[in-house]
Amino acid sequence: MMLASERHGIILAELRQRGTVRLSDLAVRLGVSAVTVRRDVTELEDQGLLARVHGGATLPRSRAGQQKNNRNGVRPSAGVVAPGTLVGMVAPSVEYYWPPVIQGAQTTVAAAGGRLILRPSSYDPAEDRRQVGNLLDRGVHTLLIAPTTNGRAGTELLRWLGSLAVPVVLVERLPPQELPMLGLDAATTAHALGAGLALRHLMSLGHRRVGLVTSRSSPTRDALRRGWREAGSSLGLDPGHTADLDVPPYGSAGWPHAYDEMLTRLRAEGVTALLVHSDREAIGLIALARHRGITVPGDLAIVTYDDEVAAASDPPLTAVCPQKHRLGVLAAELALARVADRGDRPVHRVQLWPTLVVRESCGAHAIPGAC
Repeated sequence: MMLASERHGIILAELRQRGTVRLSDLAVRLGVSAVTVRRDVTELEDQGLLARVHGGATLPRSRAGQQKNNRNGVRPSAGVVAPGTLVGMVAPSVEYYWPPVIQGAQTTVAAAGGRLILRPSSYDPAEDRRQVGNLLDRGVHTLLIAPTTNGRAGTELLRWLGSLAVPVVLVERLPPQELPMLGLDAATTAHALGAGLALRHLMSLGHRRVGLVTSRSSPTRDALRRGWREAGSSLGLDPGHTADLDVPPYGSAGWPHAYDEMLTRLRAEGVTALLVHSDREAIGLIALARHRGITVPGDLAIVTYDDEVAAASDPPLTAVCPQKHRLGVLAAELALARVADRGDRPVHRVQLWPTLVVRESCGAHAIPGAC
């Protein structure tokens, strides 16, 4: 039986010789099923080595070809957006983290003379796809979306988004490693860097036994954990002096028991400082700690991640603050620029750095100049 790598070589050779090939012809040439050919072609497209067309495949359009078209006057005027441009947006929620992002996008689109049409989803690939379909039926000219990217369903959703005729900008999401050449613009927050900001701040206050607490339902947790580990390694922090804990979301079934067990473990391990994602988990943790006679920041310094309601906590929470409104602005700007310039504009992947807002919960007020 022919290996996949061998089939891929033959497919690319056929394309270089003929320019375009039909999937049915490839199946006969390779002696495999149509399903196998489609899978091979999909894998090669994901690597940027070919482009799928109806019933076949072709070589990807070269930059030289794009430049030739631009010299012939095909390129639209960059930066000019037609009045009445419709921008569709699919957000996984309209609560907590996402309202400032949505407001930033809406303000930017309105200022450009366009209109933002919002469709809420629910962290589900099928629902994401249904809402995108609704927006396409409304005739939107471009899309902003924070899609579900996990698992096979998430990968297939991203492939489909990459095949759409309208420009798509990912918001707070990047394609997984399986899709290294998916040519979609993206606006994201450097969450890993944010975790490093928190750890460096806590260590500057003298803490050496520190912990990270993440909500297991959050798509941000992997980036936070990666940034936490990388920062700890670069700072020479002993891995045995850190706690990396994953807890159920605040308010979910069994959360008080899980948080109580976590406090018991932290005390036993001598942990003196935590980064907690997110605000509601941090506030819930402070309430349970107070019930057990653990003071914040006296016994346990806490930094939260998100800064939605951190200032209203008692004590007010030091927080890593993603620039959510600005993220919405940036995502909308990328989408409008893509509508205005459909020529050889390169793929844009832009990251915003979060900031650290120091309040009372980390105890920094007791060390002049530490903040």
